[in-house]
Amino acid sequence: MAKIITIYFSKKGQTIGPGMKMVYQEKGNTEMAAEFIQQAVGGDLFEIHADRDYSEDHMVLIEEAKQELNAGTRVPVKEYPENLEQYDTIFLGYPNWWSDVPMAVYTFLESYDFKDKTLVPFNTSASGGFGRSLDGIAESAAGATILEGIALTEGELADAQNAVTEWLAALEVN
Repeated sequence: MAKIITIYFSKKGQTIGPGMKMVYQEKGNTEMAAEFIQQAVGGDLFEIHADRDYSEDHMVLIEEAKQELNAGTRVPVKEYPENLEQYDTIFLGYPNWWSDVPMAVYTFLESYDFKDKTLVPFNTSASGGFGRSLDGIAESAAGATILEGIALTEGELADAQNAVTEWLAALEVN
């Protein structure tokens, strides 16, 4: 049986909610999806925290993210999970920032050897799906086997638990 960990980066606070209106959330969308996955597949749960503060204002945040992406900035990460090498399967979650992975997630990926690991991506977004993030993950986590992920858009987030359950059943990870 595979040893599993669900690792995610999520942004709490102001975000785009139903009807493309700004809402405030105590938990980020990606965090909620990560919890659904971890409850379904078991294993451990780990949140990536950037070693910088992002704006609470969503519109400012997306500009900060755009600047990091355009500059190729690798945002430092506050801490890493202990003994990542013990895990066979890593569910990797993140919000879609400009059709890509947040730069702190790249920092995280580039800090490990993913040879012989299975990565299962999942993300959340207003409407963007995976964008070009899967190519970036494949490059930054060279050697990993990357399984089919799930991209939860704004319209699917209200029923995310059912969407995740159906996706996991089809994925057959264990």
